[in-house]
Amino acid sequence: MTDIQELLGDEAKELLTHVALGIPKEDLVLPGPDFVDRVVAATDRSPRVLRNLQALFGHGRLAGTGYVSILPVDQGIEHSAASAFAPNPRYLDPANIVELAVEGGCNAVASTLGVLGAVSRRYAHRIPFIVKLNHNELLTYPNHYDQVMFGSVQQSFDLGAAGVGATVYFGSEQSDRQLREVGEAFARAHELGMFTVLWCYLRNSAFKKDGVDYSASADLTGQANHLGVTIEADIVKQKQAENNGGYRALGFGRTDPLVYDTLTTDHPIDLTRWQVANCYMGRVGLINSGGASAGQGDLAQAVRTAVINKRAGGTGLITGRKAFQRPTAEGVELLHAVQDVYLDDSVTIA
Repeated sequence: MTDIQELLGDEAKELLTHVALGIPKEDLVLPGPDFVDRVVAATDRSPRVLRNLQALFGHGRLAGTGYVSILPVDQGIEHSAASAFAPNPRYLDPANIVELAVEGGCNAVASTLGVLGAVSRRYAHRIPFIVKLNHNELLTYPNHYDQVMFGSVQQSFDLGAAGVGATVYFGSEQSDRQLREVGEAFARAHELGMFTVLWCYLRNSAFKKDGVDYSASADLTGQANHLGVTIEADIVKQKQAENNGGYRALGFGRTDPLVYDTLTTDHPIDLTRWQVANCYMGRVGLINSGGASAGQGDLAQAVRTAVINKRAGGTGLITGRKAFQRPTAEGVELLHAVQDVYLDDSVTIA
């Protein structure tokens, strides 16, 4: 097992012993081996959706825990194939992407229609597929930030996907259209028996003020999560909160002093707990993103993110560039280290 305390370093005590008081864990709907039976079975999801969600929770090294580790590889479109794969060009081959997810013990692999379609007959029965339906491409000049559909729900179903994913850029000029498109896609996915994953990202240059990026603030990301579960996302992917007070700093929208004075503190577990709370108090699982690869410190940073997510009441991690932008053996090691956090009974919910 991974030495979690050693990787956390000086933060180990603070992160492993903190108790969340603003929103106590007793008020949350927590992850667990029976999550689909205990929580999802009471919803309007069909038996086919329940079956595919159970397949997700029942796969990989985290099978039977109620937690998930997902490998996402859509950065070839979202950032460019050069920036994503130049550090390790072998992942330009879709087969190597899926092999990394399999060898890394992931619950699922999330990628583009093209990537998963290229190898579906070889792998769709070996690991759950999540087809990412929409993307922001950066070849248009000048660059613009918009999520455009690259594939359909029907195509995802036909290639054997267990679930579909999509992004909404909350706060952008295009967010209303994206919400409608994704809401319709998720409804169709549920009709066909697939679960849904929503990347609830904030995107607007105005969210950066006085050198602080409030697109990672607990209050604004929490509201993005709350909008995401409204269109029936089964899992929400969100950047882990790094600060708070976005509403106050930007001077727009509505909030309440209790959010800052009582329900949260500046502790990262409390900030992430607010993100979980906005996912119907945990009835919809929150997975945090692993973030960009920074090199040597990636392993420690990924483990830190996983500890905060688990102790806040989250459902897992979705780790991409930190895993595939390095030699395969190191990528597998990193994925296993993240999973070890969720397998370690000493890392408890705060």
